[in-house]
Amino acid sequence: MRWSGLSILDAVTLERNRLQTHRLLLYRHKTKVPVFVPIPAAVAEMMHALPNSNPRYFFWTGNGDPHTAKKGWQRSLRRLFKTVNLRTEDGQPRRCHPHMFRDTFAVELLLAGVPLDQVSLLLAHSSVKITEKHYAPFVKARQLQLENSVRMAWQSMSIDGSSPANPNRVALRN
Repeated sequence: MRWSGLSILDAVTLERNRLQTHRLLLYRHKTKVPVFVPIPAAVAEMMHALPNSNPRYFFWTGNGDPHTAKKGWQRSLRRLFKTVNLRTEDGQPRRCHPHMFRDTFAVELLLAGVPLDQVSLLLAHSSVKITEKHYAPFVKARQLQLENSVRMAWQSMSIDGSSPANPNRVALRN
């Protein structure tokens, strides 16, 4: 999930044949778009070495309902987060959930300048609007555009707030 952006259900039911060398084939029925995502070589090697009673899957036996398997993994991760006892900077217990891995994947891509539409495709969102709703604050290009807009506005006014074109006009201030 951390390196691919997969949802927990897709990660739990991930088939071994989706991992090809150091890249993972993502195919979500929602978007019907196959996408390869590179993953670190060390992660791929660890995944290949994972034992499982069903050779078809990495994290699921293939028996029973996949949603039940997902719930089991969610419980295990909640116990792990509780055991690790992660804290915020002010010492408060950090609220952790499996979706944080997917969030980390998306945010790191956006902060690295990957366009929102590409991140949306990797997350298999049905619309870029969904990705934008959840991750807009992390879009590096948007932040740079905002900063440039403010700097351009500064060029059209002096330090005291008056406009160079009209020195008698002073902007209202808070």
